[in-house]
Amino acid sequence: MKESESKVKDMLDKMSRNGWRVTEQRKTLAKIFAEHDGYLSPKDVYDQMVIKYPSVSLATVYNNLRMLSEMGVLEHFYFMEGGLKFRENCVSHHHHHLICVNCEKTLPFVYCPMDQGPEFPGNYKILNHRFEVYGICEDCQQI
Repeated sequence: MKESESKVKDMLDKMSRNGWRVTEQRKTLAKIFAEHDGYLSPKDVYDQMVIKYPSVSLATVYNNLRMLSEMGVLEHFYFMEGGLKFRENCVSHHHHHLICVNCEKTLPFVYCPMDQGPEFPGNYKILNHRFEVYGICEDCQQI
């Protein structure tokens, strides 16, 4: 099985475990992310979906992206210039990201500030966290 087919299967399995019907549109959505190595805006995804499903709306695409992000199938990031974008979730191990604000190249790194045992106000039970560092990658510094 090709890597992209395996990624699609994993995403569809997670959708199914979360109670979602696995429709042809959702299969296409999973395939789009499995075959794309970078970030996609909701508009980027919509532009690809509308080719195969002319009646799909941007709101439907956005709602599916938001829910896929909430269930951990996709990760979302806010780029200073590019706004909200999504990509397939990195689930192989816990890590965080260095994100280039110029080209959007993303590099994982293993350091986690939560390992330092920060003290939070109140009696919070931490469920999840994100740590992203934005900068300019080595390639973009050469330009």
